[in-house]
Amino acid sequence: MMSDISTLGFEYGETRQESVCRMPMGLDIVVCHEALVPLPGGGRPRPDAHRLIARESGEYLFVGVRGGGPGTPVVRRTREVFLAPGDICFYDADRPPLLDFPERVRLKVFLVPCESLGLGEGDVQQVMTAPVPRDSRLGTLLSPFLSELADTAPASPPSTGGMLAWNAVNLLATLAAEQLGRDATGTPDAQSPLLSRILGFIDLHLADADLSPEVIAGAHHISVRYLHKLFQDEGTTVGRWIQRRRLEECRRDLMLRGRGRQTIAAIAGRWGFLSATHFSRVFRAAYGMSPSQWRDTAGHGVPPRRR
Repeated sequence: MMSDISTLGFEYGETRQESVCRMPMGLDIVVCHEALVPLPGGGRPRPDAHRLIARESGEYLFVGVRGGGPGTPVVRRTREVFLAPGDICFYDADRPPLLDFPERVRLKVFLVPCESLGLGEGDVQQVMTAPVPRDSRLGTLLSPFLSELADTAPASPPSTGGMLAWNAVNLLATLAAEQLGRDATGTPDAQSPLLSRILGFIDLHLADADLSPEVIAGAHHISVRYLHKLFQDEGTTVGRWIQRRRLEECRRDLMLRGRGRQTIAAIAGRWGFLSATHFSRVFRAAYGMSPSQWRDTAGHGVPPRRR
């Protein structure tokens, strides 16, 4: 039965088969004491879903990505992905894979919104068929951290829980970015010179409320249609990129200046958000908490995310 532990800032519930811990940043941690079908997240496997195969008993780590969009399937019905204990495997929580696991296993599942990982439509399909081995460079770092986080999160005090959630989501975003061949900002490693100039222009004008595709295209002497194509080729849109960068700057300012004289509305306005209500709505959708919650809990003592 689910109970609300308000003093911890998240909810925790437990049944005989699984425990669920709802943390800040939209992160849910589910610990399963057997191989569940379907995997947590609410979706059901499709007939053409790929199959995850584990022949050994032990502990397995999954990252269930919520709201990844329809995307373009890149797997076939016969596709099989083999896992070893401690491997980290992404999956689409709306369209989970099939499992072929032994009875004596323990699953630790981290459910997170795709926006928090910087993933666009189709990205989830790419990362979910390439598990991160436990003995890989990032796997060596993240596998023990995620395993320990799943065990200790329910007992964490509020400040620690917020920091752990913040770090976990950003580490998972870094992991997903590397799987896609991108840097930590979600930008492809190999940018065209034009796209690099456009992204730099956007960063310089984030505070301009009238920043728009028309303004950006005009400044670079290209058509709006071609501008949209450049971003479409990278799996995102101009508007989504601008909003994401504005949210990142607001999140940083809320942490650094939120406890001073600036109000949340003032910080939002500083980065081009004309409506405080709209800002609060998109901030919550992106990070799983309100701006005030971020300022008062997760932002306290947490270093800003690298741009």
